[in-house]
Amino acid sequence: MTPIIWSIAGTDSGGGAGLAADQRAADALGVHCCTAVAGITAQSTTEVTHIEATPPAVLQAQLDTLAADMPPRAIKTGLLGSADNVRVLARFVDRLREQGPLALVVDPVLRASTGAALASAELLSAYRDWLLPRATVITPNQSEAVALLGHAAPEGIPAQARALRALGCGAVVITGGDAARLSHHASLSLDWLDTPQAQGWLSLPRETTPHNHGTGCTFASALAAALALGWVPADAAVLAKMAATFALRHARAVGRGVGPVIARSGFALEPSLLPQLSLDDTLPTAWQTRPRGRNPGVYAIVDSAERVEAVLRAQPPVDTLQLRMKRPTGLPDGAWHTQLHDAVARSQRAAQAAGVVLVINDHWQLALQAGARALHLGQEDLLALTPQDRAQLQAARAQGVMLGLSSHSLWELCRAAAMAPDLIACGPVWPTTTKDMPWLPQGLDNLAWWAHMAPAPVVGIGGILAPAQLQAVAEAGAAGGCVVRGLGPEPAQTLPAWQDAWGHGSASRPPGVVPMLPHPTLPA
Repeated sequence: MTPIIWSIAGTDSGGGAGLAADQRAADALGVHCCTAVAGITAQSTTEVTHIEATPPAVLQAQLDTLAADMPPRAIKTGLLGSADNVRVLARFVDRLREQGPLALVVDPVLRASTGAALASAELLSAYRDWLLPRATVITPNQSEAVALLGHAAPEGIPAQARALRALGCGAVVITGGDAARLSHHASLSLDWLDTPQAQGWLSLPRETTPHNHGTGCTFASALAAALALGWVPADAAVLAKMAATFALRHARAVGRGVGPVIARSGFALEPSLLPQLSLDDTLPTAWQTRPRGRNPGVYAIVDSAERVEAVLRAQPPVDTLQLRMKRPTGLPDGAWHTQLHDAVARSQRAAQAAGVVLVINDHWQLALQAGARALHLGQEDLLALTPQDRAQLQAARAQGVMLGLSSHSLWELCRAAAMAPDLIACGPVWPTTTKDMPWLPQGLDNLAWWAHMAPAPVVGIGGILAPAQLQAVAEAGAAGGCVVRGLGPEPAQTLPAWQDAWGHGSASRPPGVVPMLPHPTLPA
């Protein structure tokens, strides 16, 4: 059944923002939008001449009627008109949550894009007391964030987001509507993301159009729709940014003033719309790009130098081989560093002699000391990098060292993209028992989407236990597929079958069938 969201917002007689924009955003993400009118505005592309709050009893009647037939998975709020309407909504959210999970996205519409004030001091207080503690996500721009915090507003957008979460919000996205405040980063559209899953600057190149009416409504409604589809807030924010930017690309002039953005489906199939997510609160200064790396094909992963040499005896040889060593329990630091250094150096010599790319997993500093020319980092290791570590890593890359990064979710893919890697791993494609993970399987559909959207070659990893699975990975459009347990005790004997499977899959790859949207990979 098609997911249902409710938009409780105002009408825009010019058809640009409010309920009109919310409906277009819901349609773009394939959910059904029910609309409850909380306020009526008389506005055009140039001015707002009148604002009238819907009487609380009328708002209550709309909500009661909808709940009896079309209960929502998510509610998005826009212009609410009065403190009384805020209280009606808050009590209704409590009532609905007694019956089951419900996401609440609060877009605190406090001022129209024309400059007209839409919120009184009483309404601001009602937001703070009634809505913020119930919100799954709030989506203010910086001016609205400061207004909500009042005299308690700290300096800096990340600190303001933390302060809003301290008021009870589950997650905060402070959107980049206040471009002037970040004028030294005018080439980028920057939103600050603060969720239980991830924090950082979510960025895309700024769209150069004078027509941006309804951008905030579109963003918040798309985020609510994504939550209704089962995405966690960090991933939902990624989809919302993509949808809102696509809507900006299709904005149009319809009067003498600022025209509306037009949300459309298909936004999630445009690779240029995949945002980048920073590792910390340092403002990005430029859009990170890098020429696409090589396609590894059969990507063998082993846990010792001896296994590296065993793989290298296979004919035909693999193109890429990863050494992934785990520290034995109880081994002292000194002994572990010596063991790892010796294994990397031995493996590197063997790989160079065979003309094979050797990738060292995780232990990047020791690997560089031992002469490694290719590294792979998981997301936890990526987040553990200090600014000095990142500078050292980027200096090595400038000298030709290749970097691969893991990803399991949309926000992890965006974080990987911000590092401009040579390779991105997508997993787990199928369930895997090699390590405990919270992630749902990506499946071949998500793998195809990753391969289409990622700014670097994508390898599938996880649960690839039979050559037929590797062939399917190739047919999905991946640049490589990781084989771990499937190598068996004698890789030289098993690898020819894996190589054949990859060759057949690459040769018979059908025209790419990429889903309009990927599916969630973390239970909401």
